[in-house]
Amino acid sequence: MLRRSLLLTACAATITPWSMSSNAQISTAVAINRTARFRALSQRITKLQAQMLLGVMAGPARETVASAQRLMQLGIEDLSKANLTGQAATQFTAMTRSVAALNATVTSNVTKDSLGALNTQSNKLLDDANTLTTTLEESSKQASARIINLAGRQRMLSQRLAKNYFLAAAGLETPLGRTQLGSDQNDFRQALTALNTSPVSTPSIRNEIQLAQSQWVFFEAALIRKPDQEVMTTIATASERLLEVNNNLVVFYEAALKDLLGST
Repeated sequence: MLRRSLLLTACAATITPWSMSSNAQISTAVAINRTARFRALSQRITKLQAQMLLGVMAGPARETVASAQRLMQLGIEDLSKANLTGQAATQFTAMTRSVAALNATVTSNVTKDSLGALNTQSNKLLDDANTLTTTLEESSKQASARIINLAGRQRMLSQRLAKNYFLAAAGLETPLGRTQLGSDQNDFRQALTALNTSPVSTPSIRNEIQLAQSQWVFFEAALIRKPDQEVMTTIATASERLLEVNNNLVVFYEAALKDLLGST
């Protein structure tokens, strides 16, 4: 249990903070990664608040919520220097408002009502972040930008799967959440295959994908079991490990694309 607690606390920084100088230029791959991580953070915060309500590693979860909120603030500050224009700028403003609304809904005294309200707001932020990420991907002249988006989406799926499991355990299951539990598992498996067979995937990237596949086996097996403290602890720790591995993959893909395309 101590090891699991340390793992969750350490993963507070899993989605690595990123900063740049006021004069820095952002590559398409980096911009997509920075907007895409809001998708994972939105679901992660709700997952952690659900853990607090259920008493699943509640102490580390509380600390990690605060760290995730700081990461969102860093992301807003960084992207405000990215000189987004047109539709992307409008979407960034909408996402920023959703971040503020989500932060206002986070509480240290979690109840079923507050968790339900937070889930609604986290889904709004997810939609806004996904819209901006898609806009950046579509505006890119690099077809390879899709691989960054795909790898980044895996981070979100790991968090949404755990979130929806915990919401159901807390008596807050919704038809949408029930549907997502099935579809997200399929999407995660398919993306693992797509990433593994991508020509961009180097041997080191494939090694990381194998780690993700190994962790996925434990995670998926727990998702089909009825909730108890042991199962929910497994889901909490496995989802954090998957988040860590998939964040590493995004970083590796950024480096691989930089080497391949000479992007900066």
